[in-house]
Amino acid sequence: MDPTPAGSGSPKPGAPEPPELEAVPLVALNLSVRRRLGLYLNPRASVAADWAVLAEELGYEYLEIKSLEAQPDPTARLLDDWPARCPGGATVGRLLALLRALGRHDILADLGGRIEEDCKKYLQRKEQPVQVPAVDSSIPKTLEMSGLTTRDDPYGNTPELFDAFICYCQKDIQFVQEMIRELEQTEFKLKLCVFDRDVLPGSCVWSITSQLIEKRCRKMVVVISDDYLESNACDFQTKFALSLSPGARQKRLIPVKYKTMKNAFPSILRFITVCDYTNPCTKKWFWTRLAKSLLLP
Repeated sequence: MDPTPAGSGSPKPGAPEPPELEAVPLVALNLSVRRRLGLYLNPRASVAADWAVLAEELGYEYLEIKSLEAQPDPTARLLDDWPARCPGGATVGRLLALLRALGRHDILADLGGRIEEDCKKYLQRKEQPVQVPAVDSSIPKTLEMSGLTTRDDPYGNTPELFDAFICYCQKDIQFVQEMIRELEQTEFKLKLCVFDRDVLPGSCVWSITSQLIEKRCRKMVVVISDDYLESNACDFQTKFALSLSPGARQKRLIPVKYKTMKNAFPSILRFITVCDYTNPCTKKWFWTRLAKSLLLP
């Protein structure tokens, strides 16, 4: 006999989500529900599916999950990142279906009512216009992964492409500015993707960098220094680029050492030929060698 009372708003285990929940975007969930989800999913336990298992179900790869693992609240970061990664596909109904498939009926029992209430409030707000059409923007909204850089087409038809993504930490920005002058403003006329200059604010850093490295940039220059070794962002970018070209077979990643280091050179890059700015014997040809490496197909 079905234990669910007649007229109850909670669906039966295994039942599809109501159509209205399936279409409600994840942004409908308020802060208290997100924090409660974190209390359930953040603890790593072998007996229950946690945030990492949920991330795998959403298609996140190993390095992306390791990046999320470093966050103080990985569940919250995952819920923030998902809509940017999958525009239109991150819905409340999809989340509930995944939790049900992963056997987290404890979460559904505790938060089902709150989630439905958040969705109802969201739908009510959507029915009430917050701005009259006469003063609304005339420019169509673009997909999250289309409007990434300052030179992207606002309509999302022709995304900006680059010769190289520059992986660097903030303390090395002066050398990056010199790189811009030597590679972009000379006869080489290369187009570099420099995060602080070219990337628009407002989106998830991990999603943006992954998209730029994989889809928008042919190569990646890694500016190596002692400060680089302490940067989580640089570590993620380097490992992500290496995963796209195992063994550096495509010559996709070019390490650049530009000043003397106290620490050892990163072991994951030791098998790749380095462009060394600190060597006085080869400094004369440094920019030409680097530019021609980036110009290779």
